Amino acid sequence: METPANRANREKFVTLPIMEEKGFVELRRFESPPEPSEWESLEYVDWKSGGDTNFAILASANGDHDPRGFWEHGKPDKDGVWVEDNIEKSPTIKKWVESVGANFGRVRIIKLEPNSYEETVKNLHPDDNNRITEEGTGFVIRAWLQLTDNPESSMVVREEKEDADSESRIPLPRGAQFIVDSERLWHAVWHNDEHYSEPRYALIASFESGPQLEGWINSQLP
Repeated sequence: METPANRANREKFVTLPIMEEKGFVELRRFESPPEPSEWESLEYVDWKSGGDTNFAILASANGDHDPRGFWEHGKPDKDGVWVEDNIEKSPTIKKWVESVGANFGRVRIIKLEPNSYEETVKNLHPDDNNRITEEGTGFVIRAWLQLTDNPESSMVVREEKEDADSESRIPLPRGAQFIVDSERLWHAVWHNDEHYSEPRYALIASFESGPQLEGWINSQLP
């Protein structure tokens, strides 16, 4: 199956060596994650991705509550514009995104209902982050910050959707931080329905690969 990752020749872009081996990097936990008030009062849109999901849009291509890819507006997934009525309620989240220091694109909070492992495997998907990224510029990858405390849930990643032997699981306690080349890896979250009945919330932000993102990752390694 051809995926966005197959179509993107990474040699044409600025990439990060630390991402080459696994396609993801687990970082140390964020010590001061935001309080629930920073995501519970936001405006959410019904947008499905990897399960029964809704999204609160914090930065989009034009500052609207628009979950679509930036290419719909003729721009790469960079130079995100804050959605003012949402981001003003989320100062800790805004500070976290800006502290990375790299150019960001889409910034969203995902709300995911509990699901089974079998459903998660069916929902595995690669993202389409670099459809119109210009050659010679930074390749777009994604960062996650776990907001709710769900240590029995995990981000499931595979090199190929049907290759269970290539599977890795990233646990999701509150404050978990990790980076994924989500265009290379098939991924979805297993929000373990045997342990949880409430939704799982997490921040997802697109960042441009380059010295700024590399420096932040190195500063956050365990």
